[in-house]
Amino acid sequence: MTDRAKDLPIAPEGLPFVLGAATPALLARLLGLRKTAMAFGVLACFTGWFFRNPPRTPPRGDDLILAPGDGKVIAIQKEFEPRYLKEQSTRISIFLNIFDVHINRMPCAGTVMDMAYQPGQFLDASDQDATVHNEQNALMIETPSKKKVLCVQVAGLVARRIVCWAQPGDTATSGERFGLIRFGSRMDTYFDLDSRVRVRVGDQVKGGESILAEFT
Repeated sequence: MTDRAKDLPIAPEGLPFVLGAATPALLARLLGLRKTAMAFGVLACFTGWFFRNPPRTPPRGDDLILAPGDGKVIAIQKEFEPRYLKEQSTRISIFLNIFDVHINRMPCAGTVMDMAYQPGQFLDASDQDATVHNEQNALMIETPSKKKVLCVQVAGLVARRIVCWAQPGDTATSGERFGLIRFGSRMDTYFDLDSRVRVRVGDQVKGGESILAEFT
């Protein structure tokens, strides 16, 4: 899989928003409208910061499951996953507020076996019902050791645009960027029950660096 945002300080999908605020800021400055220029300048800076794309260094380990996004762990559940894995699994949910980095990263190395987009509602991403009812995009990943990990991008109350660059058949590395969700969202990660969970509810995690769990 090509990491299309690898060398960019801002996610490509954020550039139109930044330019959309920076252009009127420049025009207002040229026209001597200082307050207007300042307002649009602040908006351009905030938008660029929101779509920031910081480098991350994934920890080494073939058995590690990494956080697919920045945010707060809001749920760790053992439950039957009926749509994709169709088996008892552990689910870890991460809530990304509007101030978190919104780039999404692969939780493990492997092959993208399937991808499924589901239109839906836009409930608050911290609501447990969002797992089932919200707009979402699911990636099924199979590791070299044949373990399956399901990574689901879930849109939230404000976020209404899921972006995914990965496609079925792609080979990905652990921590590699694969997409983003604009303006607040949630990431659900499912894996087998035998794995050892390494986080607790309330923990703050970083995508591509923090370890959620470890295969056993």
